Amino acid sequence: MSLFLCVDCGGSKTSAVIADRSGTILGRALGGPSNFAYMSAAAFTDAVRVAVSNALKTCVSPPSINPVSLPPNTEIFASAWFGISGVDSLAAIANASAALSALLRIPLGPRLVVANDTHLLAAPLRLHPDIKHAVAAIAGTGSCVVSFQHEPSGMLSELARTGGWGWILGDEGGGFHVGRETMRQMMYDAARSSLGMEPLPPSSLKAKVLERFGIEGVENAPEVLPVVHLPEPSTAEAAATVPSYLLVAREKRLSQLAPLVFEAAFKDKDPFALNVLKACAEGLADQIAMLSREPGEDPSLKPRAVEAKEAVLCFGGSLVGIEDYRVLIYEALAEKGHVFKYVEFVDDAAAVGAVGLASLGIGLVGKD
Repeated sequence: MSLFLCVDCGGSKTSAVIADRSGTILGRALGGPSNFAYMSAAAFTDAVRVAVSNALKTCVSPPSINPVSLPPNTEIFASAWFGISGVDSLAAIANASAALSALLRIPLGPRLVVANDTHLLAAPLRLHPDIKHAVAAIAGTGSCVVSFQHEPSGMLSELARTGGWGWILGDEGGGFHVGRETMRQMMYDAARSSLGMEPLPPSSLKAKVLERFGIEGVENAPEVLPVVHLPEPSTAEAAATVPSYLLVAREKRLSQLAPLVFEAAFKDKDPFALNVLKACAEGLADQIAMLSREPGEDPSLKPRAVEAKEAVLCFGGSLVGIEDYRVLIYEALAEKGHVFKYVEFVDDAAAVGAVGLASLGIGLVGKD
């Protein structure tokens, strides 16, 4: 069976799409989170297993009611492409590849492509024959920025990368950053108040955050600090005695604030929330700019940088799926002198990847 599998593994979900050799999508399914950096190899493999086995239900003849068992009894995939959040080193790629090879019965080698999830986002570069470079920027739960060039073989090769450092050290422009910046700005405003400075206008975002954590009165905003720093309970007995928000992992307490921020900024028109998003957009724009060459800049200073005017900027992830947020990023980039020739938002990276993989025909007899 000549099936082409693409799986987008992220911090919130796993998306698996299967296409035939003509590029027709035959099956798709979702699974739970599969960020390789935040879970064991066994948990990662289980998340992929759920998504792929369910996607296969409509690909077998006759169609199956139940998920198709993995590993398969015979080789059913011509090739597979995995874009995995948290795979940022050769060691991580090797570990993930070994697990996936065993799960899918695809031998290690060119038929099994394992890379960071930004590689899937750069696929639109193939749609623009007049350029050879792309910058892929993910901003969902976390964030990462990677630049690519189009090789004569049709494959994309990575040029440079930044970000993807996790919720403590970075993830600029992603959900972790949005939540963290909200907390930081609330603490900054509390410091202003302690100085006796002029009171700031009411903020719908501050009210939403305080309500989320059961805190009354903006003057008590510093009480959110234990919410950020306290670890989740280690025993069932302890869990029964704490508020529900403390049962959530610390990093998720931050990233889960993102919907409140976006609602306050773009629906309520809350200036405080909009300033938070502008700061986060600026952070992501800084990382995109790091991989780009400014107009007139000496190429020898950053030999592997791309020129925005001759490249495509490919966005992916839940936060940059919001057009108003992308506009803030465009504006921040323009102020830095980086205006990309093309801009694409990849809404369904796994589908784009599966169709692209089928077009290359990797793994088909006579194509290797």
